[in-house]
Amino acid sequence: MELLKLEKVKKSYGTKQKIKALSGFDLRINNGELVAVMGKSGSGKSTVLNIISGIDKLEEGGYWFDGQNMAALTGDKLTVFRRENMGFVLQHFALISSATVFDNIALPLRLKRTSKRNIKEKIHSLTQELGIEKHLHKYPKELSGGEAQRVAIARAIINQPKLILADEPTGALDEETGQKTMEVFKNLHKKGNTLIIVTHDPQIASMCERTVWIKDGKNITERGVKNA
Repeated sequence: MELLKLEKVKKSYGTKQKIKALSGFDLRINNGELVAVMGKSGSGKSTVLNIISGIDKLEEGGYWFDGQNMAALTGDKLTVFRRENMGFVLQHFALISSATVFDNIALPLRLKRTSKRNIKEKIHSLTQELGIEKHLHKYPKELSGGEAQRVAIARAIINQPKLILADEPTGALDEETGQKTMEVFKNLHKKGNTLIIVTHDPQIASMCERTVWIKDGKNITERGVKNA
C-alpha cells in the first residue's frame, strides 16, 4: 500500500538568482519499505527530505502522504502532522546537549502530553532493545558516536511514526559503527517500519531494498523492487 507520493516536484532557492534544487522529481514509497535516496552533494537529496517533512514547500508538482494532499496543511496543522507521523535521524544527532539521554528520548512523548509512567515504560523497553539502557542518565557529550546515534534513533521512533527519515545517518561515524547503525535500521525495517535513508555512500545504499538515484534534482535510475 502506498504511503507517500511525490509527483513532478520542483523547488528552487533564492530570489534574484534562483538555484534549482528539484526539477521534476518523482518518488513513490510503499508501507514497510527501506529506501535509499542517493546522490552527490548538491544533487537535491536533502531538499527531498525537506519537502517530505514539510520544512520546505514545493513550487510545482504534488505531494500526498497516506492519501492526504499535503498542500492543504500549513502552520500548526503541519507541525502536528509532522510530529505525529514522522521521525527524524540526522547526521550529527541533533541531541540537546543540556538534557540527559532519557530527557532527549522523552521529548516527543512530552509534547504529546504522555503520562510520566508511560514515558518511563516506553523508554525502558526501547532503550533495552537498542542496547543503550545503561546510558539513560548520561549527557550527549559522554556518549560515543554510535551511542549518540542510537539515542537519536530512539527519539525518532519512540512515537512509532509512520515514516522514519534519516539524513546521512552514518556520515559522522566510522565504518564499523556505521554498519552497526545500519543494522539497527534494518531491524526496524524487519518489524514493518518504513524508512527513507539519504546517503552518498554506495555501501549504505546497498543495504537498502531499493535505491533511488538523484542528479541535478531529477531521478536518473532505480535499483530494487517496490513492495506490493
